[in-house]
Amino acid sequence: MPVTPKVVRRLRGSSALALDTESGRAFLQDRVAFFNKVSFSISGSFFGVAALLGPYYAPHVDARPALLHAATLVVSLAAWQLCRRRPGLSIGLLRAIDTASVALVLAGFAIQALVVPPAFAGELADSLVLILTNVVIIRAVLVPSTAARTAGVSLLAALPVFAVIHVLPPAPGLGPLIAWNDRFWSSLWTACSVVVATLVSQVIYGLRAEIREARQLGQYTLEEKLGEGGMGSVYRARHAMLRRPTAIKLLLPERAGEAALARFEREVQLTASLSHPNTVSVFDYGRTPDGIFYYAMEYLEGTDLEALVRGDGPQPPARVVQVLQQVASALVEAHGIGLIHRDIKPENIILCERGGVPDVAKVVDFGLVRDLERGSEARLTQANVIQGTPLYLSPEAIRAPDSVDARSDLYGLGAVGYYLLTGQPVFTGATMVEVCSHHLHSRPLPPSERLRRPVPSRLEGLILACLEKDPARRPASAATLRDALRGLGDLGGWGERQAREWWDRWRERRGGRPRDVTAQPTRTLEVALDHRGGEIS
Repeated sequence: MPVTPKVVRRLRGSSALALDTESGRAFLQDRVAFFNKVSFSISGSFFGVAALLGPYYAPHVDARPALLHAATLVVSLAAWQLCRRRPGLSIGLLRAIDTASVALVLAGFAIQALVVPPAFAGELADSLVLILTNVVIIRAVLVPSTAARTAGVSLLAALPVFAVIHVLPPAPGLGPLIAWNDRFWSSLWTACSVVVATLVSQVIYGLRAEIREARQLGQYTLEEKLGEGGMGSVYRARHAMLRRPTAIKLLLPERAGEAALARFEREVQLTASLSHPNTVSVFDYGRTPDGIFYYAMEYLEGTDLEALVRGDGPQPPARVVQVLQQVASALVEAHGIGLIHRDIKPENIILCERGGVPDVAKVVDFGLVRDLERGSEARLTQANVIQGTPLYLSPEAIRAPDSVDARSDLYGLGAVGYYLLTGQPVFTGATMVEVCSHHLHSRPLPPSERLRRPVPSRLEGLILACLEKDPARRPASAATLRDALRGLGDLGGWGERQAREWWDRWRERRGGRPRDVTAQPTRTLEVALDHRGGEIS
């Protein structure tokens, strides 16, 4: 089945997960828990009403029906809470819970019909068939299951109902023919319940299988949606053979013209040639027969620098140096092949752990999304357009966008370093125009003055050098900046031990589940100088 835009829209929020994956297993556990929650809630409501108003549970009549109904509630509650409180249950155990909860609940209700007074037995037998119908059909809708498995579970649930229908004596005054007629129609309705549940499961399971097929992009299977931006959606995926986690970005054709897609493809090819360990890796790219462009990149779990400062405040100078040095090293390679990032900012620098090494910085989004939102008539190179994030734009990117070179990235990196040191951007303003004006004309306040405490003077000098208005007064290249950062030596206060302790605390705060930041949507500025207008995208 081809991956069409219509199918991609259906993927959003779908439950098309193969049960042989961790996501599929977790989905099954969630569905079994939800089914038993629904079963407990509905049955509990009837129990409460019957206890208050119904004659079946009147203590002076017989307490056994009430106890049996309560037992079915305990079964549903136990299954619900077990699945909710014990993550990681195996597929086999989840299927056993699914089967047992349905069978025991129906068995409990069936036994009720045998212990109620004879005057109520016939009425309760009719209710039993209705209960069976609701339970097996609701289960078929909520619990992912093949038609064969649903048929098996439904038949197991129907056996005690069928037995009770034929064991119960006919109501007083009914002739044999009328009694036989009641049993026939009750049995037929029971069989229909099993057939309908099976058909419902077949249809829903078939749709899930169809969507799973749609989630296949070459060797990659899309597992979970991670986010959505202006140009497309990002999914966590797995490679069929390598089994490594991968991030897949889908770029829908209705959001970009052919010229923009052509440029995108060219830039993906260029970025894929980058191999520096501090640059996010692009593994693969391709285009479906329906024109959906996608690329596969390294799946990152960690925190971007924006979230880092927002959560932890200003960072120790030694940590700032380590991060800036890694980013500068990545830029050395990129600039060496003529690739300028143009949007260096905290959100595009990810801190993660790699190979047991903490505080590994990864630079993402090397201009990959640039120009994609333009129409089909857009040229591959847009003139007179400012691109970037206002808080980290270099003066020349504002004044003459076509003239930017590698030193514009160094300005952005200096602004990132300033933000890491102080916890605040270099310049702020009430409007984007005011922020851009500061970049063009205002002198940055030294970090030590902003913090009102000492900052290593050589580090402060390097950051302020990167923030020079004149590109010629900045470090000559990313390599020059990298070497200068290395030359600062050990500033103390942050080493491998502190980094490992920080990551341990970070995982604890998030319950051991790192946040994916492979491709978070970010805010960038595009200003057409011909019209002096601005747009946040």
